[in-house]
Amino acid sequence: MHDIWNPWHGCKKCSEGCQNCYMYFLDAQRGKNGADIYRTKAGFRYPLSKDRYGRYKIQSGEQLRVCMTSDFFLEEADGWRDEAWQIIRQRPDVVFFLLTKRPERVLRCLPSDWGDGWENVFFNVSCENQKRADERIPILLSLPFRHKGIMCAPLIGEISLKAYLPDGQIEQVLCDGENYAGARPCRYEWVKQLYDECKAYHVTFVFCGTGRRFVKDGKTYRIESSELQSAQAYKSGLRYIGKPIDFKLHNLLGMPIPEERRYHPFYGEKCQTCGMKPICNGCTRCGKCNP
Repeated sequence: MHDIWNPWHGCKKCSEGCQNCYMYFLDAQRGKNGADIYRTKAGFRYPLSKDRYGRYKIQSGEQLRVCMTSDFFLEEADGWRDEAWQIIRQRPDVVFFLLTKRPERVLRCLPSDWGDGWENVFFNVSCENQKRADERIPILLSLPFRHKGIMCAPLIGEISLKAYLPDGQIEQVLCDGENYAGARPCRYEWVKQLYDECKAYHVTFVFCGTGRRFVKDGKTYRIESSELQSAQAYKSGLRYIGKPIDFKLHNLLGMPIPEERRYHPFYGEKCQTCGMKPICNGCTRCGKCNP
């Protein structure tokens, strides 16, 4: 995926949502151990990579999801994080989506020039149930970030966010079911509650996918294909585009990147019914969708 940056790989399980971690599953398929943590070689400097014409491959205005096979604030990555921050500092024209299950470590891991936050960093915590939401979201709200969001994934229990939305700090809530071996059910009413709460406070809500076991009206649906999971999430109608998130992106000279010079994603035919469309960088036009 062209919208993912994994400067390191591997993680330590720390809560209920980690039980059936997709990264551990996929590593096991390759004879690897997901608990082995290492800095990636070719991928570490991905946001700075250029094409043969000297242009950045990641364009101004794109969003990169960071550490999707690890955790940006993992203790074992402390020795690499300063260099990763330096890369983020060099691309103030790109949005970096950070997601963590370890918000208690964040304050001590911020760079010295952080101030009240960098405009190009979108900080999110992952919450799989109410217990973890009540642990992590108050910390999220106390931290100095200009853009904040919540990822309810894998959604394995009912979550109410209404205590955390009124002050307007939360700009986006994402939701997804669980996948791969041992996938636990995600229930329609849990998703609907999150949708209703976000809509009430004009917060963007995106139902990305159902997961492999989705329960609606007392019936459990087995949905093995990730493409079909996203399509069913879209079909549910449980998405809401709230107040726009205004990332004030600029170049290294401090000059704003105007809207007309920012990356504008292309969406192919299959993208039109994908639950992740509102948060996706779009199609890479690889040609695989063509007949």
